[in-house]
Amino acid sequence: MSTTDAPGPDMRRQIGARAFDFSREVAVMAIVNRTPDSFFDQGATFELDRAVVAALTAVREGADIVDVGGVPFGRGPAVSPREEIDRVVPLIGAIRTASNVVISVDTHRAEVARPCIEAGATIVNDTSGLYDRDMAAVVADSAATLVLTHSLAPPRSEPPRPHYDDVTTDVVTFLQDRIAVAVAAGVPLDRIIVDPGYDLNKNTCHSLELTRRLDEIAAIGLPTLVAVSNKDFIGGLSIGRCATACWGRSPSPSFAS
Repeated sequence: MSTTDAPGPDMRRQIGARAFDFSREVAVMAIVNRTPDSFFDQGATFELDRAVVAALTAVREGADIVDVGGVPFGRGPAVSPREEIDRVVPLIGAIRTASNVVISVDTHRAEVARPCIEAGATIVNDTSGLYDRDMAAVVADSAATLVLTHSLAPPRSEPPRPHYDDVTTDVVTFLQDRIAVAVAAGVPLDRIIVDPGYDLNKNTCHSLELTRRLDEIAAIGLPTLVAVSNKDFIGGLSIGRCATACWGRSPSPSFAS
């Protein structure tokens, strides 16, 4: 067998009650935020009953995963771990009672992740990339899957002005480092997903460049979460001057499509 015929990495995953083959299918993740200051819905699902309805509606409409968040990544007032738990754990419990959908919790705190897993979450979506170094051990001590995301600043902080010598190479290096940390803590590779972190400490040009070279993220060899819904850079696609500023030329028809 030639090297070009060699099989790729095994992308079959059992997450909660669902079996996925990410070499053949794309899973759809719905986002439900129990936050009063969500960048998108400004708190439309902050109340528990509204959040439950939104989550179960997403399941009926075909979502494979429901991602629950209690604290936005971006800058804002501090939210205590106790308050975050009070926001997300009842929602996770209500979803789990009504459905066997895969539930993901978006948190960077190990002390929040643990009760969420106990309540029924089977993915920990850590948008901080293991800012809390106890997170990997908590996931390793469970059957949950860990999403490792590239970001630079501590959660809820004023972000630094983003600068990369090569954004895609820097993101790959960061993710490979975090994978090594997670594996050393006992998280099996087949329970890790990577996320390049669109718009997290990145400007529009950086996010578009990551899109152009997404195959380099996928070449890490693990399933890749592409969290692009409602991100600022999407709006830049309709503005020709954005591509001109990024690459010195107008977008090609194939890119614009």
